[in-house]
Amino acid sequence: MSKSMTMTQKILAAHTEHDCVYPGQFIEAGLDVVLVNDITGPVSIREFSRMETGGVFDKEKIVITPDHFTPNKDIKAAELAKELREFAAEQGIVNYFEVGRVGIEHAFLPEQGLVTSGDVIIGADSHTCTYGALGAFATGVGSTDAAAGMAIGRAWFRVPAAIKFDLTGSLPKWVSGKDVILHIIGMIGVDGALYESMEFTGPGVAELSMDDRFAIANMAIEAGAKNGIFPVDEKTIAYIKAHPAKTMTKNPKTYEADPDAEYEGVYSIDLSKLRPTISFPSLPDNTKTVDEAKGVKIDQSVIGSCTNGRTEDMEITARILKGRKIADGVRCIIIPGTQEIYLDCVKKGWAEIFVQAGAVLSTPTCGPCLGGHMGVLAAGERAIATTNRNFVGRMGHVDSEVYLASPAVAAASAVTGCITDPADLHISD
Repeated sequence: MSKSMTMTQKILAAHTEHDCVYPGQFIEAGLDVVLVNDITGPVSIREFSRMETGGVFDKEKIVITPDHFTPNKDIKAAELAKELREFAAEQGIVNYFEVGRVGIEHAFLPEQGLVTSGDVIIGADSHTCTYGALGAFATGVGSTDAAAGMAIGRAWFRVPAAIKFDLTGSLPKWVSGKDVILHIIGMIGVDGALYESMEFTGPGVAELSMDDRFAIANMAIEAGAKNGIFPVDEKTIAYIKAHPAKTMTKNPKTYEADPDAEYEGVYSIDLSKLRPTISFPSLPDNTKTVDEAKGVKIDQSVIGSCTNGRTEDMEITARILKGRKIADGVRCIIIPGTQEIYLDCVKKGWAEIFVQAGAVLSTPTCGPCLGGHMGVLAAGERAIATTNRNFVGRMGHVDSEVYLASPAVAAASAVTGCITDPADLHISD
């Protein structure tokens, strides 16, 4: 059996007693971070309490983020948040972040330096795979697995095979990482990478910003992948240095795939040929280019989420909304991913642009993405959103519709009232 390994396999091997691992092998790996939130956390806490371990394996390596239904939308949400707060106090959890100091978890953890290259990270949230943008192995797990992780600091995995995506060229104007991942999902399908690692390589990677990479890795799960991962390059290192951990010790490590590593498939993608891409209801792989989607009327535009609530997303939204108004009959909800990003919106004048355009600027929350609050849809309503899922009833009523798009397309569409190519607004640089 070949001892050559992919990047993901090398990271997993380094967290076990094995010199090398192979696809399909069952392993138990040490964990660098275990993450729970206000929906999954209470379930994990109840399971943890049944284990009678005496305490968590490491008070620094557990991260608790109340972000889905917070600020509390109702009594039930308040009770869930209270469970997190009490557990964090009881266990002495260092990385519990209260409302007002937290953010949407997958934007917040990288910003706070809580995850880094070479880490093995599990989170009781499917979009934990976001951290692969930093060259980490990160994957979502169930609440029971998260509970076991909190107790013993280890988790079992079946080592994934990998698919390689060789990126070349650079993105055209108004095309972003969101368009890249929607294009890929449309190409391979929602089960096209089932329990496999999506490994992004090639000279095109250097042309992608870190925010682009976070958006791409975030949606690997929408192709069925176990994880998505990028190589560590100068941009990665610069990001890690700019976001040092304040509450825990982190030791970034870099792993590279062997030149003769085996892949289940290889796809070549020329970034320069991509167009703004929209995912039609009701699966992420139901994609069309903006040229095919133009003119579809919308009732709501949501710009934010763990996929697209970062600084670049806010900046492009402000560029498009500056001096313009949200169309009559359209609600535009803008959600910065973290408190720091919210503050950037204020400092840079973007918040004023949003409000003057007629948009709502929300505190960081996952709310509308999962039909929780701050933008729930009624029957017959249609939203364009920078979120990551458009399943039936995802954002509210089962008879509503969600179209997934980039911040540029979502902002332009909010201005016109229908799906719009940002280029058609003739925005100057």
